[in-house]
Order: sequence, then structure tokens, then C-alpha cells
Amino acid sequence: MRIDILTLFPDLCDRVLSESVIGRARQNGIIEVNCHNIRDYTTDKHRRVDDYPYGGGKGMILQADPIYRCYEAIREETGGKPHLIYLSPQGKTLTQQKARELAALPNLALLCGHYEGIDERVIEEIVDEELSIGDYVLTGGELPALVVADCVARMLPGVLADEVCFTEESHFAGLLEYPQYSRPAEWHGRAVPQVLLNGDHKKVDAWRAEQALRRTQEKRPDLLKKEHF
Repeated sequence: MRIDILTLFPDLCDRVLSESVIGRARQNGIIEVNCHNIRDYTTDKHRRVDDYPYGGGKGMILQADPIYRCYEAIREETGGKPHLIYLSPQGKTLTQQKARELAALPNLALLCGHYEGIDERVIEEIVDEELSIGDYVLTGGELPALVVADCVARMLPGVLADEVCFTEESHFAGLLEYPQYSRPAEWHGRAVPQVLLNGDHKKVDAWRAEQALRRTQEKRPDLLKKEHF
């Protein structure tokens, strides 16, 4: 899979995605991530990519043309149209199911807004969908883009040690994950549940399923109201 990030801060994005699990996946050729500086595609001699909004108002707006030129350069490199997502508080909220859908795509492009937003015309021209990571506003789209890239990339074959590393996690199957424990068997007077120490994998699986359901009922009962439940 190839992920392209269109941003004013490519070094920031590249540094984050060069660390840990995703960084190793990039080094091993499992996933390709390219961070593009929108300023490289402006025709302004001062590399300016923003201007005042028509109609007045505070703040600046990212201009359509540098974003479009950056997008066209990516299309030329890939030989096709990437699925382009604009990270915006107006978009639908990212879910694990959406991440699963995006992980099946060959090429994903993430557009990071900044300042007061971007020219609406470029959204209409090239954006396939808008995504949000929550009902709040950040100073730019870089953090949401990194969240989407990480969430999607970790589900690709070979990124994690085993598929079970994400299929049993919270939200993947509609439930929150069961409690996890490690050594020592007792800490601050709190003991690991005995069922996890007896080596009976069937009982362990049953306990985990029960705990996942119980935890979801206690913490996120809204998840149990969804259609597939």
C-alpha cells in the first residue's frame, strides 16, 4: 500500500511515521509513505500558499492551486487516482470499520488543512471524502492524518507480528478488548485472575469473551446498540 500526505509540515509527518511499528514496516517495504510539501507546488516566488478569504474574516485560507498541483504530481507518480481524504472536523468520524475499508485500497492520499481551512473549490474538485478524528478543532490536519495513517497501516499484512494482534483489539469486532495482565502474578495486592494461569485455553477464551462483553456494557454500551448486535 502507498500513502501520500499533502501537508505544510512534511518533516513532522515523516518523523512520526519513521518510528516504531510503522517505521519498521516502511523499512521492510511493506508500506510506502510519502510526505509532500504543498509549498513546493506554488508558483509564488515567496512560496506562499495562503491568502485572505473572500468576504472578509479572520485568518488565512490555503489556496486551491498549490494543493491541486501537489495532487497532480502524486497522480503522475502513481499512474492513477489515489483515494483522497481531507482531514476536517466537518468529516465523518473515523471508525475501525472505516480503517478496515481504507486498508484494502492500493493508494491513499491524506490532505492536511491549515489556518482557517482550504479553498472549497479544490475540495469539490479532487477530494473523495472528509474524515474527522473527533468533534473538536486542531491547528492543522497533520495529527489527524498521522492517526489515519497509523490506524490503517497497522492492519496491513506483515506490519504486525500476527493478524490476531489487531483482530482481538477494541472496536475491531464491535466490542472493547478484554483486560490484559503480565508478570508478576501479584502486584500491590492485586492478583491476576486464576483462569489465566491454569493453561486451559478454552476457559481462557471463554473468560476473555465474557470480559469483552462486560467491559463494553460498562464503558461503551452504545456499541452494543449497533445493527450487528
